[in-house]
Amino acid sequence: MDDTDVLSASMSGTVFAAMAEGCKRLAVADRVYEYRAGQHLVAPIDLPVTGQAIGATPSSPTLGFGMALEPAAIAEVLLAAGPGDLPRTSGRARLGMVVGETSHELLDAIVRLLRLLDRPQDRRVLAPVYKREILWRLMTGDQGDVVRQLGLADSGLSSVAHAAQWIRENYHQSFKVQDLARMANTSVSAFHRNFQAVTSMSPIQFQKHVRLQAARLMLLNEPNDVTGVAHRVGYGSSTQFSREYRRQFGTSPSADVARFHQAGSRPPQSALP
Repeated sequence: MDDTDVLSASMSGTVFAAMAEGCKRLAVADRVYEYRAGQHLVAPIDLPVTGQAIGATPSSPTLGFGMALEPAAIAEVLLAAGPGDLPRTSGRARLGMVVGETSHELLDAIVRLLRLLDRPQDRRVLAPVYKREILWRLMTGDQGDVVRQLGLADSGLSSVAHAAQWIRENYHQSFKVQDLARMANTSVSAFHRNFQAVTSMSPIQFQKHVRLQAARLMLLNEPNDVTGVAHRVGYGSSTQFSREYRRQFGTSPSADVARFHQAGSRPPQSALP
């Protein structure tokens, strides 16, 4: 079966994803990212995305590698680097996703890490070493500024990441952009500009996407309680909820859940790698 036309809506996760075979296309609001064999994607913020495998078939599947990007691990590598070992980090908010070419050194570290799957006796000692090397290769590569910012608590990207995390954890609550700007220790106009630059959407649009993703998962367990789920994710009107759900996923809540039950599957938690 050709999966070219199959779209999946999910959260990206905060990840590094390298493509070994095939091609993947991701849409974040009005931006589209595509990466194929020999390329990788860095997603330093957990974003609501729509993913699509291009030209994948059972005989020629899409194959890739994914690794979570942890700010603490990145900060540790930053601290270990000597003066002049790394380019200067800009500190400015950057795009929430970037695509780049996978260098031979980065690919080599990935392959060595994957080989540990067949060598459990080496995994405990060597896996942290290879993961650290992968982070170093990313931090010193063409997209290194984005990765390095994730390890700096006071960078523009980190400020947006913290605000986005607050929204994800409190998506059912209403909020004022002024409060988020205060958390980020910046002006409302600068916060809104940085958030839009990184996520391709406003804070309110981001919250709506997260709410609808959460509702979709809830409805799998409670398919007959559309009104209740709508209220739990923060909607005061089930009519508005159904309208925005249809706009996001292309069908009504009831029809969407029935489709997943008939297929015996669940909506994806992540569209990567």
